[in-house]
Amino acid sequence: MIFSSSLFLLLFLPAFLILYYLADKRYKNLVILVSSILFYAWGAPRFIFVILFTTFLDFHLVKWMDRSTSSRIRRLLLVLSVSMNLSLLFYFKYCNFFIDNFNRVFGAEHWHIAPLTSLVLPIGISFYTFETLTYVIDVYRRVHAPLKKFWDYQLYIILFPKLIAGPIVRYHEIADQISDRSANDTIDNRLTGFYRFVMGLGKKVLIANVVGKYADEILKLDPHNLSTLTAWMGILGYTFQIYFDFSGYSDMAIGIGKMIGFKFPENFDNPYTSGSITEFWRRWHMTLGSWMRNYLYIPLGGNKVPKYRLYFNLWFVFLASGFWHGASWNFILWGAYHGLFLVLERLFLLKVYARIGRIPGVIITFTLVVLGWVFFRMEHLSTAVAYFHTLFGFTHLPTMFFNKEFRYMLIVAACFSFFVLVPGFSKIQNYFYGSVQKPAGHILLTLLMLLLFTLSLSSITSADFNPFIYYRF
Repeated sequence: MIFSSSLFLLLFLPAFLILYYLADKRYKNLVILVSSILFYAWGAPRFIFVILFTTFLDFHLVKWMDRSTSSRIRRLLLVLSVSMNLSLLFYFKYCNFFIDNFNRVFGAEHWHIAPLTSLVLPIGISFYTFETLTYVIDVYRRVHAPLKKFWDYQLYIILFPKLIAGPIVRYHEIADQISDRSANDTIDNRLTGFYRFVMGLGKKVLIANVVGKYADEILKLDPHNLSTLTAWMGILGYTFQIYFDFSGYSDMAIGIGKMIGFKFPENFDNPYTSGSITEFWRRWHMTLGSWMRNYLYIPLGGNKVPKYRLYFNLWFVFLASGFWHGASWNFILWGAYHGLFLVLERLFLLKVYARIGRIPGVIITFTLVVLGWVFFRMEHLSTAVAYFHTLFGFTHLPTMFFNKEFRYMLIVAACFSFFVLVPGFSKIQNYFYGSVQKPAGHILLTLLMLLLFTLSLSSITSADFNPFIYYRF
């Protein structure tokens, strides 16, 4: 079940909100927890029991660790908890990758040295793992005390708005909200949460789905049979698809959270307007960048190391980020690609961007990001290499026909991606995303959002293309 499905929009979400608002304050968390278990069980009925069991173990390990006065026992329990969660991620997500590469290196696949296992990747396992890790690490660092009740911890882990695709909410950012959300549980937040949800739904359904449908038609073809123009149109379509798909889903998650009193961190901030890859990663999937910085980059030494080590740390963190996205050499290369440009920017590129000005820097950065998506999108390295050859080969093969809908939506996507570069236009964005509105503003936005919701729902029911890119990450 995804947020942009008719089942979720017409049945699950309305039923959940009605039960939540009618429930006594003492039972609101119970309503969220039961709803979250049902939500996840709908998509992964077998893995829900794995989550319930591992979170039970984790809760008691962390509780024991917090009570211990022995630094040795604390470290031992930390390692035990981290190992358990990473082992779960490794088994489901990376086991086949390593077995396959082992077979390739040490023997032909038909020898069956290590047969591949038949595994189904549980939805949202990467996000689930990151949040279990942040819980134990935050408690170990004494950043925040552990939760007293197991069901409160279960709620933090399985909270359905953020479970499938984030934002990645670090434990100390949400711990106090689990027990008391009265400060955020206001009429203003419920309404602005609804606006945020519908705007995210519109981004996902009306933009990402449209450009994604045509981009997929191009990208599934043999790159050797594409013209250069067609190849560029395909990867540009995917560039806008992944942004509006993922940021739209994040908007929906943040919106649902606001409607029930939670304040989740922002996850996107107009990333395609970045003037460098460094800035891009401050604006794209911000909660992942924050997690990597606090739980990997800083423990590696951060900026307080010799320059050669700093450059290696930067590159390694983004290598790990690429591998986090998927068990494929293409994802690893995508991470290494971004890590390389981060290092080059530290060395000299940031000075170049400063000299040439903001707009040229944005154009160069956007082009680099688009090219990086080739690694991210293609399943095999050979396909990615062939696609690059087509992008820069200036082939004269017949160009695919692009209908008006695709061309029009590419223009719309580009406008929404870059419009804040126009002086004064950021105020328009702040108006729609603002947390406080006057009564007249609420009336206007409510009417606009009801119209946008109707259009989005009509698109969902009439279209047969409604994927979610990060569903299996």
